[in-house]
Amino acid sequence: MKYTYESAEKSTVKITITLTEKEWTEAQDKAYEKTKAKYRVNGFRKGHVPKHVIDRMYGKEVFYEDAENEAFGKYYYDILQKETENIFPVDSPVIGIEKIDEKGLTMTATVAVKPEVKIGAYKGIKIEKVEYNVNDDDVETEVNRLLEQHAEDVAIEGRAAKNGDKTVIDYSGSVGGVKFDGGTAEKQNLTLGSGQFIPGFEDGVVGMNIGETKDISVKFPEDYGAKDLAGKDAVFTVTLHEIKEKKLPELTDEFVKEKTGDESVEAYKKAVRERLEQANARRAKAETEDKIIKAITDASEVEIPDALIERQIDNIVQNVTYQLMYSGMNLETYLKYLGKTEKEFRDGYRAQAENNVKSQLVIDKILTDEKIEATEEDMEKKIAELAEKAKKTVEEYSKDVNDKQREYINNEIVIDKLFKFLTENNEIA
Repeated sequence: MKYTYESAEKSTVKITITLTEKEWTEAQDKAYEKTKAKYRVNGFRKGHVPKHVIDRMYGKEVFYEDAENEAFGKYYYDILQKETENIFPVDSPVIGIEKIDEKGLTMTATVAVKPEVKIGAYKGIKIEKVEYNVNDDDVETEVNRLLEQHAEDVAIEGRAAKNGDKTVIDYSGSVGGVKFDGGTAEKQNLTLGSGQFIPGFEDGVVGMNIGETKDISVKFPEDYGAKDLAGKDAVFTVTLHEIKEKKLPELTDEFVKEKTGDESVEAYKKAVRERLEQANARRAKAETEDKIIKAITDASEVEIPDALIERQIDNIVQNVTYQLMYSGMNLETYLKYLGKTEKEFRDGYRAQAENNVKSQLVIDKILTDEKIEATEEDMEKKIAELAEKAKKTVEEYSKDVNDKQREYINNEIVIDKLFKFLTENNEIA
């Protein structure tokens, strides 16, 4: 077997594989052994028809396709093992046949490979540090969130509905006097001012009294999901059944101790401030690191194969699909709501996918050039830290760490070391 390889466009490599007559015959013989049971010829038991008989009856080309697969499976991966430093596939190859006859086979495998990165400057660059401070308003927002979580809805009588109220309504909508699908409901919960309904609807309920029925005129947005309603005027007949007002609990030492475990309001607010400061520090650190990678990525050049971008889009779409699933919706329904085809939806993530891939390639390049890796000592130290957090001995914790978790820990260490290196070698202020 002989082979050659050459670079093609967009970080792809074309491998040309040529088999001798002997090698090609061996591949056909193996194909015969694997498939002979499906050939039936009078005078021979099933699976015992000689190859030359099948050749004569069906033509010598009858085994070519299976023999091609046999040859590819053997020789392609042999070549990859020999050329590990020169060919790093990132996708399945596209197979082509250049020449095929009794005397031999010449096939090609065109495959996307990990692209070469022309890395930009990653030392001595100036990056503006991201900082987030915690003020009294931030603390009060968290305090109010706690109060909101434990608020009670109290039925209200004797006044009209206002924004912030929780109401129970019936409604029936029509366009041009004709009712439409999904436009009618009874005993529907609606918080006024939430933006749950189309613009103008909730404003129309504001000011209504319990037991009142009213026609509310609205216009569906031009970009409304249901195309048959988009941009059209509609009238909703609404009956208000119930108004509830949110009543917040009083912020006292007793309330705080019961709900949070803190001894007093003062202690609770102090704990809130500390948590916010820690969260802000993590957020600022992550955003500063993102700025460093973006600066390096923008200064770098790389020709990304389409296969890598498509794979990244697959990952993004899969994550969106999972999020929709937890919301009780599938992708098909969501696409109908957006009024987009699957291709349009995927194309919307193309720029993000390309940036994600380029950033990762840049990171990989820095890790390789600077020989940044997790040592066994690093792993032992990290596992000891995790064991302490889990309140286990190192031996106990290590027994529960499988290969996938170990890989995750390894990657975490490497990324921490990468950003330590980048922080120390760049001007961040």
